[in-house]
Order: sequence, then C-alpha cells, then structure tokens
Amino acid sequence: MSRGGGDDVPMPALTSAEATVVDQFLAIVDDLARINPTRAEHTHRALLAAQALAAHAAGLRDALALMFERGETVIDGEVLVRALSALEVQRRLARVAIPDPRPPRPPGGPHG
Repeated sequence: MSRGGGDDVPMPALTSAEATVVDQFLAIVDDLARINPTRAEHTHRALLAAQALAAHAAGLRDALALMFERGETVIDGEVLVRALSALEVQRRLARVAIPDPRPPRPPGGPHG
C-alpha cells in the first residue's frame, strides 16, 4: 500500500487483505476522477480509466472474498476510515464530485 501525504493521520496496522481493499478502493476513486466528465480532458484518458475501473473493481471483489473466506465477516470501518484518511481519501473524492451548476446564493437571502 502506498503512503499518501496525510501525515497528520497515522496509518493503522492492516491485514494484507484489508490493505488490498484500501488500495483497490482508492484506485477506483482515482479512476472515477479520471472519468468524471467535468474533469476529463481527453476521451482516450477517460476510456483507459474506465477500463482500469473494471480491473480495480475485480481486485476489490477478490480482496473482500478473501477476507470472507478467512472468516473476516465484519469490516472494521473505524480502522479503514483511519487508513483512508491517512491516504487523503477526502482530497481524492473531491475530484470525483460534480460541481453544482447553480451560482451560490448571497448570504442573507430569503433562505439564509
């Protein structure tokens, strides 16, 4: 698992399967960001990311299946959230978001 720049959040200890889940999840997020029509600049780059998305989804499926086969029937969300935070998941997810096309409302309007 590659270490991100979220140095303020310590990386928890993970099993190899949990580390693979985190890696594949982040790869999927990164692929979705490359496919995001509001960010994609070239169809070829988006196409390559879409193709990689399928492979990363299969890798995530396989890691979760391995965990299940080993008897790991519960995902420790707290540990995985700490790992994802250490790897800057929020920054990466922001690249997936579609911007709101409506202009922001001025403060003090009828609903503010």
